[in-house]
Amino acid sequence: MAPDKIKGYRHLPAFLLLALAQAPGHGAALFARLGEILPLMNLDSGAVYRTLASLEADGEVAGTWDTSGRGPAKKIYHITAVGWKRLDFWREDIAYRVRLLETFLDTARTVQDNRPEENA
Repeated sequence: MAPDKIKGYRHLPAFLLLALAQAPGHGAALFARLGEILPLMNLDSGAVYRTLASLEADGEVAGTWDTSGRGPAKKIYHITAVGWKRLDFWREDIAYRVRLLETFLDTARTVQDNRPEENA
């Protein structure tokens, strides 16, 4: 698995909740929406469906079957109250991690700018 997949999948539940906070949708529509939110991410549709199933099992999303259109029925997902709380958690957690990473980058930049010259 490519490194970008490993990093992105760790936060896939957060991005799916974010996509569902924008509007309900079925799996393929959410996959497309994630492609817009994460244009550099090489997503696997199977991971999206597995994550949706996990979010549904945890009560963070709920799905209802739409049989009104042509073709096979589509499960339309929407974020629940539990999902909104989880999205709040993700926002706070990611903001904290961003602050930590910014601190690291600022400190590393200062250290590297002031490093001693190596003896040749």
